[in-house]
Amino acid sequence: MAELHFELVTPTRLVRSEDVYMVVVPGTEGEAGILVGHAPLMTALKDEPLQVWRNEGGAPELIRITGGFAEVSLTGLTVLAEHVID
Repeated sequence: MAELHFELVTPTRLVRSEDVYMVVVPGTEGEAGILVGHAPLMTALKDEPLQVWRNEGGAPELIRITGGFAEVSLTGLTVLAEHVID
């Protein structure tokens, strides 16, 4: 099964770069579930967790972020967050 390439970056570091099943991003216009092959998209993000599914049927991992943008392109999903809260 094809996987979505996901990168999470802040202004100071690359936090994640991995292939995953799905990511739900908290866009300012609503949540969007991003799977491989998703149409190109750019959205501003709310201060809510990203939900990352490493595989279909698994439980999501929550990654708390503040602000930023998400871009879906032909190469995958890139999230530029202001901060990632550990």
